[in-house]
Amino acid sequence: MKTDDLISLLAQDAPIRMRLGPLLVGALLIGVAVSTALLLSAVGIRPDMASAIETARVLFKVVVTLTLAVAACGLVFRIGRPGVPLWLSSLALFVPLILLVTGAAAELSVTPQDAWETAMLGRNASFCLFFIPVLSLAPLAGFLWALKSGAAESPGLAGAAAGLAAGGIAAALYAWHCTDDSPLFIAVWYTTAIAAVTAIGALIGSRYLKW
Repeated sequence: MKTDDLISLLAQDAPIRMRLGPLLVGALLIGVAVSTALLLSAVGIRPDMASAIETARVLFKVVVTLTLAVAACGLVFRIGRPGVPLWLSSLALFVPLILLVTGAAAELSVTPQDAWETAMLGRNASFCLFFIPVLSLAPLAGFLWALKSGAAESPGLAGAAAGLAAGGIAAALYAWHCTDDSPLFIAVWYTTAIAAVTAIGALIGSRYLKW
C-alpha cells in the first residue's frame, strides 16, 4: 500500500474511532433506561428491598452483578478499537468471578449439605433464566449497533463482550427484584442466563460486526 493511500485510510478511519465512545455511552444509557423501565413496569422491585439490601446475601448479589456489569462494559468500550490492549479489561472480569466463587464457597461452608440443593434451585430459577435475557435485549442491541461503527479485530469476541456486558446489566437490574438470595443460586442460574446472552452476542457479532 502506498503511503498516500495509508494516510487517506487512516484519515477516513479516525472519525469512526472518535464517534465510537459517545455511541457506546449512548447505547449504555438508553439500554439501562429501557431495561429499568421494563423491570419496573413488568415485575417491579421486591417489596422488602429497603430492608433486604442490608443483609449480607442481598448486598453480595447486588455487588457481584454490578461489578460484572462495570467490568464487562469496560471491555466493550475498548474492544471496538483495533490495536487497543484488552488485557487489563479482561483481567477485571476475574473480580466478579472471584467474588462469586468466594461467596458460593462461604455459603457451602455454613449451609448443611442436605440443604445445598434447595439453596441452589431456589424458587424462581425458570423465571430468572427467562427474564435476565429479556432485560438484556436493549443493552445488547445498543452495544452491537454502536460497535458496528468501530473496527473490532474479532467480531465474534466483540459480540460476546457485548453480550456479557448486556447480561451483566440485566442481572444487576434483576437482582433488585429477585427473592432468591443464595450465592449458590446466583452461581448457577444467573451465570447460566448471562452465558446464554454472551453466546447470543457472539453469534450475532460474528456476522453483524464483520468489516
